[in-house]
Amino acid sequence: MFTGIIETLGIVKNIVKEGENFHITIESDFTSELKIDQSVAHNGVCLTTVAINGNEYTVTAIKETLDKSNFKHLKIGDKINLERAMILGARLDGHIVQGHVDQTATCTNVKEEDGSWVFDFEYDSSLNNVTIEKGSVTVNGTSLTVVNSKKNSFSVAIIPYTYEYTNFHTFEKGTVVNLEFDVIGKYVAKLLEK
Repeated sequence: MFTGIIETLGIVKNIVKEGENFHITIESDFTSELKIDQSVAHNGVCLTTVAINGNEYTVTAIKETLDKSNFKHLKIGDKINLERAMILGARLDGHIVQGHVDQTATCTNVKEEDGSWVFDFEYDSSLNNVTIEKGSVTVNGTSLTVVNSKKNSFSVAIIPYTYEYTNFHTFEKGTVVNLEFDVIGKYVAKLLEK
């Protein structure tokens, strides 16, 4: 369980393909605090730490993860948003985030607004995921508030701190991002289908 409050940026140092899996090595300033088998959210994807070496650790992404996330586009040197699992009893500063990416979206516009930014995203609505105005959404693991909610698109407003300390500063038109829709909204949508 996560909150969508990004702790730090990691750097992709190596990607090794084995069968349909990707073993991804990441450099992070909290690697020394990790343990083998610990969960870490990477651009919103919960992955298990399988190896640690100095200030780098390795996780494995399986086909399901690669199919639903932007990990198939990762390159050495890419910046990844990182968050360790929530501590029970700590403040929930973002919203309830499972680390289970639902699908990807494409950034369709970035607009600077005198000290803040508005990012527009478009996604495949045929997968039955929805946003609502002022609801929560997770973009690359970052807990955000939805504005301009439409059937297959939405926007988010980004403050300077978030822009600088997450990988939002690398986004441009065409950037593919991971989305996790609000878990309560997903249950309500599923119940309404029945």
